[in-house]
Amino acid sequence: MSRFLVRRLLLTLPVLFFVSVIVFSLISLIPGDPARVLLGEEVSTDALEVLRKQLGLDRPLHIRYLYWLGRIVKGDFGKSVRDGRPVLDTLLQKLPTTIELAITSLIVAWAIAIPAGVLAAWKRRSAWDYGATTVALAGISIPNFWLGIMLIYLLAVNLRLLPPSGYVEPWIDLSRNLRLMVMPSIVLGSALAALVMRILRSSLIEVLGTDYVRTAHAKGLNDRTVVLKHAMKNAMIPVVTIMGLQLSGLLGGAIITETIFAIPGLGRLAVESILTRDYPMVQGVVLFAALAVVITNLAVDMIYASLDPRIRLEERTA
Repeated sequence: MSRFLVRRLLLTLPVLFFVSVIVFSLISLIPGDPARVLLGEEVSTDALEVLRKQLGLDRPLHIRYLYWLGRIVKGDFGKSVRDGRPVLDTLLQKLPTTIELAITSLIVAWAIAIPAGVLAAWKRRSAWDYGATTVALAGISIPNFWLGIMLIYLLAVNLRLLPPSGYVEPWIDLSRNLRLMVMPSIVLGSALAALVMRILRSSLIEVLGTDYVRTAHAKGLNDRTVVLKHAMKNAMIPVVTIMGLQLSGLLGGAIITETIFAIPGLGRLAVESILTRDYPMVQGVVLFAALAVVITNLAVDMIYASLDPRIRLEERTA
């Protein structure tokens, strides 16, 4: 297992390198001059050139990349063009908010998807199965922005049960923080739950048709024990993959949801940085998202090893 972990960690280095090349190149090719955005259209040419020199925009692209990569390796993501703050400080300030939204959304997704998926597979071709499948299709089909607006209109405007938008840190006001996170968590969690439920249902149906499950039934075990104790472990393997991808996407920033509900996370930061041509901040957000994907995939591989002993056996014989 340790060799497997070390090998996967080493493989992340070229991945992050190629991501950095692509991110820096594409961001630099975006039309628009950050210096002109900061100073305005009426600025003199001399002032514009001075600022472009301060920002390093007067250098060739490859020189700028090598200089930027050298600072990234040292933990220096540069400074924001918009406010002059260090990019890393801003990212670390916004990251806990996005992590909280990701965790609450996954809790909502799991609470809906796992019982519904198990019930749909257990009661296959029944009213429960058709109902869960219909709800899953609806969850996948409904756009996040539309569901978010409808929830605000219903729960905040009409019923006045929840505040419409905003964010408060949990250590300042935990009650208000949880109330503010309910609607965005439902918006993201419902879409995630729909996909997880369909995959869990298909995987569990396949596992329930295997020989060892029929043997468990032949030994006299009841359906609940067979499903929950014997079949669920193998059926969860593809579900773990989907949940890992979902978590990495959420940690990268739920752009639409954070914008609708005015949540100051990485997604909203990315939108604001793109609109203001804040290239260092955009690059930092994208690199954070790539790092979240790499770390999450590594965690998924570790969970695989605990769910399926054959993975550990293959590692020892490799």
